[in-house]
Amino acid sequence: MRVRKRGPGQVLFWVMAFFLGIAAGLAALGFRAGIGAMESLLYGADDQNVFSAASEMPWFLLILIPATGGLVVGVILHKFTADARVRAVADVIEGAALRRGRVEFREGLASAAASLITLGSGGSSGREGPVVHLAATISTWMATRIDASGVTGRDLLGCAVAGAVSASFNAPLAGAIFAMEVVLRHYALHAFAPIAIASVMGTVVNRLYFGNVAEFTLPVFNTVAFYWEIPAFLILGLVCGLVALALMRSIFWTEDLFGSVQARLGFPRWLRPAIAGAMVGAIAIVAPQVIGIGYEVTTLALTGQMLLTEAILIAVAKVIAVSITLGGRMGGGIFSPALVVGALTGLAFGLIATSLIPAYSGSSTTYALAGMGAVSAAVLGAPVSTSLIVFELTGDWQIAIAVLAAVSTATAVASRFVNRSFFLSQLSRRGVPIAQGPQAYLLQLVGIMRITQRPGSPRALPRSVLEDLAADGMAIDAHALLKEALWRFKRSGASHLAVTTTGADGVQVVGCISHVEALQAFNQALAAIAAEEHS
Repeated sequence: MRVRKRGPGQVLFWVMAFFLGIAAGLAALGFRAGIGAMESLLYGADDQNVFSAASEMPWFLLILIPATGGLVVGVILHKFTADARVRAVADVIEGAALRRGRVEFREGLASAAASLITLGSGGSSGREGPVVHLAATISTWMATRIDASGVTGRDLLGCAVAGAVSASFNAPLAGAIFAMEVVLRHYALHAFAPIAIASVMGTVVNRLYFGNVAEFTLPVFNTVAFYWEIPAFLILGLVCGLVALALMRSIFWTEDLFGSVQARLGFPRWLRPAIAGAMVGAIAIVAPQVIGIGYEVTTLALTGQMLLTEAILIAVAKVIAVSITLGGRMGGGIFSPALVVGALTGLAFGLIATSLIPAYSGSSTTYALAGMGAVSAAVLGAPVSTSLIVFELTGDWQIAIAVLAAVSTATAVASRFVNRSFFLSQLSRRGVPIAQGPQAYLLQLVGIMRITQRPGSPRALPRSVLEDLAADGMAIDAHALLKEALWRFKRSGASHLAVTTTGADGVQVVGCISHVEALQAFNQALAAIAAEEHS
């Protein structure tokens, strides 16, 4: 009862974070195992070898398998979501900002199933985004059970995300920072301890199953020719920023294209992922490297087992396949594809750079590692956590200076052309202005009925004055949000607006709001956010 009424105490919350981290880690582990089981069944290999297996399969199976997977995905999304869209990281960010730390539960479970089928059947996307949302559904269930406040709900959400990311990558540092940098979008001290606990437990789950091993094994020792190569890594960052921009823009363009073609031809929405799957399979006939998550391709790039032309062509094919997968609303996330494209871009750049000035150059694989971090950081809009993920994925902490140099310029370039990140750009396209900061999205959280003065209250205007305001058009619907109220005040110059409702008896005046009280409500909402972020 105390938890429901006053929220959990500090120690109790840490215990909750402990078990939430385990639950998120197990969800990530189960999701990964499910993908591996499907790939083994359909391709006879897991993601570490799936493209090698796919290259030996008949061409019609390469088309049939992802097309069938897409058809199943389409049916699931059609039945269990209102918009036939997979939920992922962007929806978790929206939940943190606008839904008191909650995400859609039913749609989240359906999205996890759809993404698992997408990736298991060869869709060209990533597993981390779906895992993050799946963990968020667990924290949503917990927050609902204890009737958590917005602050507590967001902290629980951060714990779940940290546990999922750390379990996915065997990266406890990156998991904790990712939750705060990308999802919560603040580094409040009160949230750090529980999020760190959950991240540690997610990593423990991963290591108990896989052992304490890095995701990618790098037999080549990466070195940097110190000061001489730093300008090259800065230039690599510029290139990676443009590549990241091309990846994001191509996904958005493909999504719009699918939408316009679907509207013009009138085919059912559940058929869209099947068409996308068939298209990805068609690409795989000539470039089987696009099948699946792409960790095998990433390993080949990081170990330098590709030629220049091969790296460039596969990077282009991967961008196209990812755009079709996500634009076709199959399922999956963007992070793993960004790693793949970044590693290929870095390797291609490194092969060119080291051939031009071999006497002052290190290994081309160093550029592949830096490129992997740079593209993914620019896509996610998360330079700190992405850099940590790269270090923890590879176990190579010796080239931090190269990775940070490339990451810095890549994020600077990409952020000038998108709304800070791929996720925030997705939200902006849906009309959710989180990228603009709390001063923009808080206006969508406050309904004007919270500040409406009913007739007879001390600060209410006389009913005759309210009737005159309504007759002169100085009125606003009772269901409107603070955003519309402030816009009307600014446009009209009025000090008060009548608040009305429309029913069977016509338009009825139910009260009024003042400009001063609307501004006070906005300031209070901003103050509450600031207090949470600095607590």
